[in-house]
Amino acid sequence: MIRVDELSKSYGKNMVLSGISLEFTKGRIYGIVGENGAGKTTLFKCIAGLEPCEGVVTSDLTPLKNNLGLLLTEPFFFSKITGKEYIRLLCNARKKENVDIDARNIFELPLNQYASTYSTGMKKKLALTAILLQENEYFILDEPFNGVDIQSNLVLTEVILKLKDLGKTVLVSSHIFSTLADICDEIYLLKKGAPIKAVQKDGFKDLEREMKAGTIGNKIDQLKLK
Repeated sequence: MIRVDELSKSYGKNMVLSGISLEFTKGRIYGIVGENGAGKTTLFKCIAGLEPCEGVVTSDLTPLKNNLGLLLTEPFFFSKITGKEYIRLLCNARKKENVDIDARNIFELPLNQYASTYSTGMKKKLALTAILLQENEYFILDEPFNGVDIQSNLVLTEVILKLKDLGKTVLVSSHIFSTLADICDEIYLLKKGAPIKAVQKDGFKDLEREMKAGTIGNKIDQLKLK
């Protein structure tokens, strides 16, 4: 379980998150959606402790950061570290010292190459593999499907569903609504740094229609395509 109470974050006079209170329980997958700038990534960073904020974040395992696998949209890698060294580094941080990395390289990554030479999608798959092999209890996945080939996205979808089966708590953001609808138990819609709606699985289609109507409106007609 992760509980967020009255979480707020601002950069100077710019309020990014405003009084957010949410609870994420074990064995469930939560989607976080919203337009660019709605605060999704900032929310994730605040929960993970990467950004100072107002409010309180608690979990049933403490400290939260020692049990959390965080996949950022653009993972960071040291310039002279191979894929295997990166995974080993993250596993050692969780005291997972006897991990057969080669046998668990499900994305068939070139682990002996420098991670800095990887493509965007390969970097994301490397970072994901590392946090999975850490055996965390909580996972925050920020746009995990972006930049990843379709075959790997199919694998990733099944991985996330397996995490649910294992009783993990999973938070996922994505601009691909159909993918979230397939995997999530609940979706939160953020707007201007605050959740304006929480929707259960039976309401996903209505939420998608609402988001399309609000986003598209008459913009297509406005283009006057010929």
